[in-house]
Amino acid sequence: MNQLEQLSKMTVVVADSGDIAAIQQLQPTEATTNPSLILQASQQAEYQHLLHSALKSSALKGNENDIAAACEQVTVNFGCEILRHIPGRVSTEIDARLSFDTEASVSKALSIIGRYKAAGVDSSRVLIKLAATWQGIQAAARLEKLGIHCNLTLIFSLAQAKACADAGVTLISPFVGRILDWYKQNQPEQDFSGDKDPGVMSVKTIYNHYKSHGIPTVVMGASFRNVDQIRQLAGCDLLTIAPNLLLQLKDSTDPLPAALQPHTTQSPDAPKALSQAEFLWQLNEDAMATEKLAEGIRKFAVDQHKLEQLLQNLIQQP
Repeated sequence: MNQLEQLSKMTVVVADSGDIAAIQQLQPTEATTNPSLILQASQQAEYQHLLHSALKSSALKGNENDIAAACEQVTVNFGCEILRHIPGRVSTEIDARLSFDTEASVSKALSIIGRYKAAGVDSSRVLIKLAATWQGIQAAARLEKLGIHCNLTLIFSLAQAKACADAGVTLISPFVGRILDWYKQNQPEQDFSGDKDPGVMSVKTIYNHYKSHGIPTVVMGASFRNVDQIRQLAGCDLLTIAPNLLLQLKDSTDPLPAALQPHTTQSPDAPKALSQAEFLWQLNEDAMATEKLAEGIRKFAVDQHKLEQLLQNLIQQP
């Protein structure tokens, strides 16, 4: 078996892409999208019909609310198309500019689920992605109680992971590559190869914390820079991987042993829930997590705006 097949036997393989053709070719179990991936795919000629369909379905007058609604429909259109080619779920991210507004995040999530239902897609096949700010985590807690499953993204610290577990979220996406980026920039003299990779170590710490305490929230490693990072996390509950790295795994037949395995014994003591003040302090104490969370939100917001501008330009075309 190639390494992708070996990985699939111990980990749910998820495609991190809005490229429907790549997903169809690689046949992952699930898929994740974000504003940056949707923007990238939206500029490809073969997916223009998904944009035009979104514009047609919205009574657009060109104002900001109409464009935002059309943007939301674009993400759902991509999600629906992706779901035609995978057996599992698709993750659809809410507007990053709502990352510090619990009420608006809940409202946006309900709107997205409503659009999926209108397209005949059951909510069980959709994960709503929210940034793991305190407000985003509280929004997820409310959505989970409504039966809407959530994927908390931009996870860079154990504090975020603990708060997500307290909220009862379905899945978290701890980032690997962006953590490595920060450490390489701030500590360029250090060796971060192999199991010394701080991003890999972060995911392992979160995974072991969850498993040792019997926490049902599942871990999906994300944001990979190379296949070695993926190999270091083989056995994780899920891994979401870009198509180019999936192809590299597919091209190798070297043995791929499990690097992570669930604990056979669990701690009898449930971890104490974090208060908002404790969460914010622990996040504040972690410079890397604080900086990368803020940067990630800003970057997603920029690409959200670019997608809105792309739709605005399409409206103005003859």
